Amino acid sequence: MEPLTILLLAVGLAMDALAVSMCKGLAMGRTGWGPAVAVGLWFGVFQALMPMTGFYLGRSFYDVISDYDHWVAVALLSVIGLNMIRGSLGEDEEMDAGIGLGEMLVLAIATSVDALAVGISMAMGGGGVFAPAAVIGIVTFFISAAGVRVGAEFGNRYGSKAELAGGVILIVIGIEVLAEHLGYM
Repeated sequence: MEPLTILLLAVGLAMDALAVSMCKGLAMGRTGWGPAVAVGLWFGVFQALMPMTGFYLGRSFYDVISDYDHWVAVALLSVIGLNMIRGSLGEDEEMDAGIGLGEMLVLAIATSVDALAVGISMAMGGGGVFAPAAVIGIVTFFISAAGVRVGAEFGNRYGSKAELAGGVILIVIGIEVLAEHLGYM
């Protein structure tokens, strides 16, 4: 795989993580780089591990994974998005700014399911997976950390409207994943 192709692939795969990171930043409000780095690490590590996992699963599990990966992604992103929308419509409800193990694990898996499929396709195309996986992880880390900071700025300015928009974005990403896998896009 050419270096530019790997970079473009990494940026494309990082877009789901960017949207979720911005939503996290919306909920956090003003925050330092610590939480941004933590979110970036979660997403970056999972985006790097999933292609390697997919690569080693290879052809033997391709049919099973390709049949369900889009459903898992749309379900997880929709549930998270609907919760954000519900939270934005409440009067005194506090936004969930948590970056604990359970929540971040679910988000990291939900945003990296496509990277698993990329790893499977890499196995079918031949070549290595370690260099592309490292680039994907590093790019995702930086994009996600920046996304938290950008989201925090919007959250301070626009409050619940920004959280509502974030929830809608997550649902749209889930629908996009589903539409792509069903052949509509």
